[in-house]
Amino acid sequence: MRAPVRTMASVALAAAFLLAPVLPARAIEDVVPPHRHWSFQGFFGTFDRAAAQRGFQVYKEVCAACHQLRFIYYRDLGALGFNDDEVKALAAGYEVTAGPNDQGEMFKRPGQPSDRFVTPFPNDQAARAANNGALPVDLSVVVKAREHGPDYVYALLTGYGDVPKDAPKDFKLQPGMNYNAFFPGHQIAMPPPLSDGQVAYADGTKADVPQMARDVVTFLSWAAEPEMEARKEMGVKVVLFLIVLSGLLYAVKRKVWRDVH
Repeated sequence: MRAPVRTMASVALAAAFLLAPVLPARAIEDVVPPHRHWSFQGFFGTFDRAAAQRGFQVYKEVCAACHQLRFIYYRDLGALGFNDDEVKALAAGYEVTAGPNDQGEMFKRPGQPSDRFVTPFPNDQAARAANNGALPVDLSVVVKAREHGPDYVYALLTGYGDVPKDAPKDFKLQPGMNYNAFFPGHQIAMPPPLSDGQVAYADGTKADVPQMARDVVTFLSWAAEPEMEARKEMGVKVVLFLIVLSGLLYAVKRKVWRDVH
């Protein structure tokens, strides 16, 4: 009876030694970003169209150099308040590979509303080669794919700092990496993408880093779930229908069973 006890004790001791170096690492990585209020959250939440349009400008002028939105079409921008002429003009500002033509050759043409967003690189290998081996994340559903969603993306964009001033004690930054308080492991290949005054907003909004981060997160939240408002509207209609139906069923029940004792 003593052998199993010794075996279990040995297993427990081995597990303790194995987990000892892991726990501090996980403690460093599990950084919960501060919660922020977003107009699109909640049962009746909607997208702030002005913020989303500014966020699209930030994406177009800053993020699109490295990151793609391969699930979004230019025609989808109409849902953000751009009219048909504006959507056509935005799409025509890009060159799209089309074809083959009558000679069997591919060719370039101006973009059309029916085209997907143009990707910055022809393939993943080219993207890695241009970014020191790191593959830029597709931003189509990044807000839905990351834990804490918009709060995390906002914290990531605004969480860059200096080493050692803003880093944990004894933190060592690897060559070519940047310190970020909210990125798992605190080391990220992407340099700070935003800086004050980097874009000039058409509506005159001050383009500091927190404002640009908030706007681009609003835009990326829309890109991840462009049907959100329609879904919530349908949910409200369904709830109202069920309330009315419940009232009718209760009235019918009272009428049918009123003479039964």
